Amino acid sequence: MDALLTALRATAEPTRLRLLALAARGAFCVMEFTEILGQSQPRLSRHLKLLCDAGLLARVREGANVWFGLPPDAGLIQELLARLPEDDPVLSADRRGAARVLAERARVASESFRRQGADWDEMRALGLPAADVEAAILRLLPGAQLGRVLDIGTGTGRTLELLAPRVSAGLGVDASRAMLALARARLARPSLAHCTVRQADMYRLPLSGGYDVVVLQMVLHYAEDPDAVLAEAARVLAPGGRLIVVDLAGHDRADLTERLAHRWPGFTDAAMQAALSQVGLLPGAPMSVPGPLEVRLWSAAMPDNLVNAVATVNSSELISEDA
Repeated sequence: MDALLTALRATAEPTRLRLLALAARGAFCVMEFTEILGQSQPRLSRHLKLLCDAGLLARVREGANVWFGLPPDAGLIQELLARLPEDDPVLSADRRGAARVLAERARVASESFRRQGADWDEMRALGLPAADVEAAILRLLPGAQLGRVLDIGTGTGRTLELLAPRVSAGLGVDASRAMLALARARLARPSLAHCTVRQADMYRLPLSGGYDVVVLQMVLHYAEDPDAVLAEAARVLAPGGRLIVVDLAGHDRADLTERLAHRWPGFTDAAMQAALSQVGLLPGAPMSVPGPLEVRLWSAAMPDNLVNAVATVNSSELISEDA
């Protein structure tokens, strides 16, 4: 009862309700809140602290910035926000302000990547069939609900957007702040409020685990130590959880190591399945997506007990190797 009363008291103020309504659209930093609401930073910082203390907002620091968004368990907040009138002029003005801030955020991030000469959308930069790869990912993840999903090396956040309708809570991590800006712009819609991103090192994830699905899409060929990345991905999987690795098949394109700074020329099935087994996972049958460069999809399960482990391997063998 005390926790509920504390949460209700924290929402009983117009500015704090406006902040929660904005956070339901995605994560914002303090400077963006000041621009949207037209209030001073010290005033908003006090409101944000109260909301965080009451457990109504989640606070994540990235370098000099601190981002505020809804926590994974935001049922009470969503119920309260659903009672706000959609045509309220103050809230409507806040939504317009948020749209301007998000558009500017994406523009700045895109310009930053052009100045650095980086191909942030690597699938299309390599001429790979992104739609076919996404369809293959969905085939590897049957069922109506996926539970908690972690996307390591989330990039622009496209994988989270793809899986969002079947996810209870989605988290994307990336080491690049510019990439995270693009991902936040992509995920800044009410229907994607349960998907968030944060800055993190894929070798040392600041997470305790319990994820039902972990995805590594076009990440490992950049890794100095792919085995260490796989070990960390396995560490955060829940029992019975599934790891999906999407990457290039072994190739002889030496130019990619120079032009796109690839550390590895793709991976063979034998090497990948050995690496997955080494970290305690049960590999399934790989899938292939043909293109200018072949894309392979490897899946592996974290056993919860021997019976379920055998069932997982047997069922995965029914998947066709041709996408």
